[in-house]
Amino acid sequence: MEIQFYKEPGAAWNTFVNCHRDSTNYHQYGWRDVIEKSFGHQTYYLAARDNKNEICGVVPLVYMKSAFFGKFMVSLPFFNYGGILCNTEEAESILLDEINRMRRNLQAEYMEFRHLTAPLKNLETKEHKVTMILDLQNDEDLQWKVLDPKVRNQVRKAEKNGLKVITGDFDLIDGFYEVFCRNMRDLGTPVYSRNFFQNILETFPDTTRIISVLLDGQTIASGLMTWFRDTLEVPWASSINDFKEKCPNNLLYWEAIRFAVRNGSTRFDFGRSTPGEGTFRFKKQWGAQPVQLYWQYLLKEGKKLPELNPDNPKYRLAIKAWQKLPVSLTKMLGPGIVKNIP
Repeated sequence: MEIQFYKEPGAAWNTFVNCHRDSTNYHQYGWRDVIEKSFGHQTYYLAARDNKNEICGVVPLVYMKSAFFGKFMVSLPFFNYGGILCNTEEAESILLDEINRMRRNLQAEYMEFRHLTAPLKNLETKEHKVTMILDLQNDEDLQWKVLDPKVRNQVRKAEKNGLKVITGDFDLIDGFYEVFCRNMRDLGTPVYSRNFFQNILETFPDTTRIISVLLDGQTIASGLMTWFRDTLEVPWASSINDFKEKCPNNLLYWEAIRFAVRNGSTRFDFGRSTPGEGTFRFKKQWGAQPVQLYWQYLLKEGKKLPELNPDNPKYRLAIKAWQKLPVSLTKMLGPGIVKNIP
């Protein structure tokens, strides 16, 4: 068995990913292009091959470095999932050995794996996040009937307020991005570049769509939907807080769920949350159930687990300052900052 730095077009990689029971959307090879084009990071896609040259294990890696956050590797940054996929313990073992060797050679302080299932043994592990999964009915009417009555009332309220929903791709990206930038500013979070979302739509034209909620022609809520096998998710969704009482978020998610049912998906992934927080409660009211996430680490000797998250007290002042900036300025400054925040 040998380790290969995979540089082929991606067909063999995707075949392995599509057949592996624990694979996720972000194991697909196309995300390599998205990351390289959008952020300029060095990627290392490793494949373990057996003596018949068949792939029996893969891991997508991104190497990140900045003056503020240091050097580290993530599988995968910017997304909820990633990590090692293997058919055998031998493949897993040699991949881990190779990754640790790379970490030392690149002088990275840690390697982070974002596992949804099957956490690796004997690694430092965080279990601070869950993803919220809704098992879908196979019919829109049945899905509507199983919703909590409060949620149904909020959707009806949005419709009575004259909100309309449309889906598309490049034709809706400007409205999506304006709402996204406004929402991220309000949260105190640096914003991705518009180019990032453009690259996603270009790389995955058959499995991504934008869904938007309009009021009198103005986009007031919007999200990017992406799907893989039986699961549809909305990893980026935003709304303008000024219109909160009109319930645009509720209508956005209901229509996304309807889209998922019509699309043949059997699971709707609301994305990661911290148990007990507001977004967790919002997702739970739809009937979504928490599924544990495992963020696992290969650490430099003497290195503590990283704390690159907004709950870290040392980032609170920066967050408050960011919330006071004009949205136009955050569009200029944000992409250069967020590219190094995994």
